[in-house]
Amino acid sequence: MSKLFVKKQLSVLTAEAGESDKGLKRTLGAGSLIALGIGAIIGAGLFVRTAAAAGQHAGPAVTISFIIAAIGCALAGLCYAEFASMIPIAGSAYTYSYATLGEFIAWIIGWDLVLEYALAGATVAIGWSQYLNKLLSNVFHVTIPYEWSHSPFEVSDAGVHGIMNVPSLFILLALTLLLIRGTQGSAIVNNIIVITKVSIVLMFIVLGWQFINPANHAAFTIPATAGTVKMHNGQIVDYSNFWNHGWGGVLRGAGVVFFAFIGFDAVSTAAQETKNPKKNMPIGILVSLAICTVLYILFSFVLTGIAPFQDFLKAGGEASVAYVIDTYMTGYGWLSTFITVAILAGFSSVILVMLLGQTRVFYSMSNDGLVPPIFARLHPKYHTPYRSQWMFFVFVSLFAAFVPDNVVGDMTSIGTLFAFVLVCIGVIVMRKNNPNAPRAFKTPLVPFIPALGAIFCLTMIISLGLENWARLFVWLGIGFLIYFGYSVKHSKARKMMDQK
Repeated sequence: MSKLFVKKQLSVLTAEAGESDKGLKRTLGAGSLIALGIGAIIGAGLFVRTAAAAGQHAGPAVTISFIIAAIGCALAGLCYAEFASMIPIAGSAYTYSYATLGEFIAWIIGWDLVLEYALAGATVAIGWSQYLNKLLSNVFHVTIPYEWSHSPFEVSDAGVHGIMNVPSLFILLALTLLLIRGTQGSAIVNNIIVITKVSIVLMFIVLGWQFINPANHAAFTIPATAGTVKMHNGQIVDYSNFWNHGWGGVLRGAGVVFFAFIGFDAVSTAAQETKNPKKNMPIGILVSLAICTVLYILFSFVLTGIAPFQDFLKAGGEASVAYVIDTYMTGYGWLSTFITVAILAGFSSVILVMLLGQTRVFYSMSNDGLVPPIFARLHPKYHTPYRSQWMFFVFVSLFAAFVPDNVVGDMTSIGTLFAFVLVCIGVIVMRKNNPNAPRAFKTPLVPFIPALGAIFCLTMIISLGLENWARLFVWLGIGFLIYFGYSVKHSKARKMMDQK
């Protein structure tokens, strides 16, 4: 049993964090990390999941859902910042858990993170496909056939069944090729995209404010008597359900939009490629989170003020921002096209960060012997885990092409929240077991802040429903088979323990 919870010593992690000619290159500064976080945070959460949460659960009160999610995220972010300053190495919550809670818990969280990043990338790729179709319709007056831009589980109002989401495969392939060439070039591309994306968000807030209809905010939460509505993908929403109206809906909305806040988690996975990580990692995590939270609240307030929440279940269920501009913002048709192009670029940066984070987690797990060595092999020229990148391209593509966005989006949220709970607990454990370890950044009011963060995240997990818990347990079950079948035999920490 002791081997099951063998821990990785801080001295070993610190040594691994040192740069070497054969390791990952340190090329990212604080500015690049902030841009990396904004690039991941502002994306499908803002342009897709906001409308989904408003239409199905929270109504205009989705703004409160964002505040709840942001509080939980900020509490967890303080814990992430402490760990990132102590353990500046690739792997994010996986690495932190290995040092505090032991190998078995680290495996669970690492396996969970892989699913989180895969599903996040798939969700955004699906959203990218929706906005591409909108752009083609507005500019060229053509659309990709429904069956080739939707999953087999979706049905149009005309009764057409989806087959495969082809555009999502295209963007995943393009960004995989870019990542293989290295994070420095990827970060430059991301910085350009982030500037464009933030500008267009601010433009929508400023221009859209004058089109807010106070009647849309009159009933701030959805009433239980709102009945049932058939969504654009054929699914039925029953507003009498506790999680689909009132404050229950607001809480469920917080769990849904929490998907949008995983960007700072992705920042922490790039710690081993960061210059002066003890200083720059906390800055990158907390500043990107603060900027995006303010933008999210303002954006959701304007979006739900312009259009009734019911619209986001029907015609406005796909490419919701472009729909709102075309339908309600008379005279701003040019903005619809402009914002669609910006959203496509913005989604690309989010997918970029998700694919980056995924391979870096497995890079760390491979170096620890928990998964095969192929995941840690670097390209001889670009020093990137290229073989791992190709494998995950296939994995993410399966979800993007064949699973609806609402399914993969909620699974991403539950995986992210689960990771945050363990990180919050890990800070408390580390303060007790290693009170004198150097900390460039300290989480304030320990254990109060980490405990509150864990409670917030657990509350949002509960709101996501039993179906998402079931999917998570199936994924973890697969992980246990791999851990006990492969990892326990190849774990480097176990081998070091046996040698003592």
